[in-house]
Amino acid sequence: MALYTAASSSERIAFNTLNRKTGNRVKREFIDSETGDPVEREDQVKGYEVENGQYVVLETDEVAAAIPDSDKTLKIDAFIPCSQIDTTYFDKPYYLAPDKMGRDAFLLLRDGMKKQGVAAIARTVLFRRVRTVLIRAHGKGLIASTLNFDYEVRSSEEAFDDMPDMKIGGEMLELAEHIIGTKKGSFDASTFDDRYEAAVAELVKAKIEGRSLPKRQAPVASRPSDLLQALRESAGIGAKVTKPKRTAANANRGAGRQKAAKPAAKAKQAQAPPRRAG
Repeated sequence: MALYTAASSSERIAFNTLNRKTGNRVKREFIDSETGDPVEREDQVKGYEVENGQYVVLETDEVAAAIPDSDKTLKIDAFIPCSQIDTTYFDKPYYLAPDKMGRDAFLLLRDGMKKQGVAAIARTVLFRRVRTVLIRAHGKGLIASTLNFDYEVRSSEEAFDDMPDMKIGGEMLELAEHIIGTKKGSFDASTFDDRYEAAVAELVKAKIEGRSLPKRQAPVASRPSDLLQALRESAGIGAKVTKPKRTAANANRGAGRQKAAKPAAKAKQAQAPPRRAG
């Protein structure tokens, strides 16, 4: 089988490090951490730190001897249901295509896995390491995803340790289901925007053309709100109904009448003739 890289970052914008004063590219140089002297390539060797400042030295030929031999084959260990696949272990994808001699076997494997709804767990040597790969039917061919080893994947228990053990129901669940129903779509990777890459490309273009740099817009800070009310507003239902406020004239009309009534009463009392003592 032929193996092709399915994902690549080569199209991303890349920068070189320059000397600000001369505009020339700089090169990396390894310096002895104690003496400060440059270390030539032939004097560099790999080392594993066993304790603070103490290393086990590994020579180049010793490391090369630990690299497994590659026979450029995929050895299938088992077929598993696709429903059992844990995508947390996915690393990098590769396309698998048949060579001229094994096209029939390739098609048989592809169609068989597709009909049974299974994927193959296999092993192969990639980049000097034995890697476990997951092979699935993909379009006209197969796709092999390298898998992280178990020790490389962190447990989710620590991340979700503070999550309360409770079930959501009632109005909250109904609102969530409503929002999910209104936001249903289909997977289309072409709609995913790499906003950072686009912003950097625009910055580089502006510098080349001598234009003023694009102004960065400050993000709008979100205000904390009640989750239930936020779900309602997101769904476009249950919006808060605000009561119309009385105008200042209407609001003060009654108070004005009361204030005006009091001086009138005092005036009547002042006009009443005093009683004579008999």
